[in-house]
Amino acid sequence: MDRRLAGRVSAAVDVGQDEALLRHGRPTVRVGILADRSLSLGVGQPDEAAAARRATAHGLAVVRRSTGGTGVLHLPGDLAWSVVLDRTDPRVGRDFVRAYGRLGAGAVRFLAERGVAAGWVPAPGLSDEACLLGRRGEVLSAGPRILGGAAQHLTAASILHHGVIAVEGEPDLEAELFDVPTALLRARRAGLRELGVTLSSEWLAARLLEDLARSLEDPGAAAARTPRTYSPLT
Repeated sequence: MDRRLAGRVSAAVDVGQDEALLRHGRPTVRVGILADRSLSLGVGQPDEAAAARRATAHGLAVVRRSTGGTGVLHLPGDLAWSVVLDRTDPRVGRDFVRAYGRLGAGAVRFLAERGVAAGWVPAPGLSDEACLLGRRGEVLSAGPRILGGAAQHLTAASILHHGVIAVEGEPDLEAELFDVPTALLRARRAGLRELGVTLSSEWLAARLLEDLARSLEDPGAAAARTPRTYSPLT
């Protein structure tokens, strides 16, 4: 499996690199560091989505993903990770739409090594606009605090499963973009800095890449190493 450390890239470049990897189809794990403030929209959202209008008013770039879900606010320093596998790869499985814990096991291990007990849990159903507070799929959560999420694009040949882990946080901006109370954002969202992880994004990205690759190359060992002691969302 190829391993790619992308460095600091804009959200638009990050999305473009993921889509290129999907077209190529070679098994790959990739981690980048986002360099700009931007909003990404899921494939099913219209260009005139309310969050997109608000983002444009704030001077944020608006980027379209080929994966599902709704809007995600991206901030400089956030970690963007992706996995591309052949559609027939047994690690994908027939239940690929529920494969957050399997394909994202390395993210859980990465957080545990930083002292953050986390896991993939059902999305909280608190917003129709904010993907990480949404009603579909699973999110990466440390207790009630959501750190990130993931989404997929399946083609006839390959699957792209990609996600983001927040490092910084701007709850006031996120609340305004997605029209949710700031108090809700402060209670339910967090970045690694808020949880006491002070290492540079460059160092974190390198470690995340290693943990994701290991979990995919030896899923049995990764499952044995991955802690199960996290609190679900309440």
